[in-house]
Amino acid sequence: MVERLLLRARRGGPGTRSVSLRGLRLQRVPRGLASFPGLRALSLRDNELRCLPAELGGLSRLRELNLGNNIFEEVPEQLKYLSSLQKLHLFGNKITTISPTIFDGLEKLVLLNLNNNKLKYLPPEIHRLENLENMNLNNNQLESVPKELCSLQKLSELHLSHNCLITIPEEIGYMTNLRMLCLSRNQIGVLPDMEDLMLMELYCENNPLLQKQPVSAIQEEEVWSLKEIAARFIFSQLTKEDSILHTAVKQNLEACNILSKKQECAQCGQGFLNMWLECVRFVNVRQKMKISRNVHLLPVRTLLCSYKCFNHPGHGFFGIAVP
Repeated sequence: MVERLLLRARRGGPGTRSVSLRGLRLQRVPRGLASFPGLRALSLRDNELRCLPAELGGLSRLRELNLGNNIFEEVPEQLKYLSSLQKLHLFGNKITTISPTIFDGLEKLVLLNLNNNKLKYLPPEIHRLENLENMNLNNNQLESVPKELCSLQKLSELHLSHNCLITIPEEIGYMTNLRMLCLSRNQIGVLPDMEDLMLMELYCENNPLLQKQPVSAIQEEEVWSLKEIAARFIFSQLTKEDSILHTAVKQNLEACNILSKKQECAQCGQGFLNMWLECVRFVNVRQKMKISRNVHLLPVRTLLCSYKCFNHPGHGFFGIAVP
């Protein structure tokens, strides 16, 4: 059967653009695929493959590869040689790891489908997929998302439903082209601030969003460390264009490293180092985007720098205490 399919494809000459070997219970990729240098699309889905031959890396014009519903336990290393690849389907495998070197040759990738695998971790090198527009990671075992993922500026759809996520990186606010975000059925308690995103669809049902009790704080004025006092003074001075501290800080690598951990108060806008209180505010986004039916107000994570800011009237921030 396989030989007949390849023979039929060969009759199309070296310019054959598409080959499908779907659902043939293949345990290895048949030889001869390298004889189709003009191949643009290859489907090997619904088989029993666990590895790829080295010769597959010679398909330099391949744009779409479907390896779904096989038994791969890791993303094959040979894929990094497919420099023209735009769509890669690896859904329905047993993938637990992704080698960081895979991303070296996949700069043109637009779609990556890793649904229904066993991934617990994404390497930070995923930021190299700079042309990626659609990423599917539903039904895995992800416990976190690297902040480097948020540097994918062309990403418009991100699917992370049915995982084990507790938090989402604050940096997701930088994903200016993100239009659909799916976070259903995770363990997320509070969402980061996403109000500036141009989202059209947000799905986050079946998360323990704010299953805690909002409380008011009664507290004397806090006592800051000398390091915190110095950092806050420097942050305030760096807002002035003629401050001599600009030059001094740039020349001190240790100071740069410390000050790079700056947070910003949601109430007064001033910079600080140590988070005083993690709060939430409730945002109604139903009028802005499609959202899960049973979600009306989203609890959005915010940071405040002091009791003074927390006790300021009318801000709508809530501290959270365990019941």
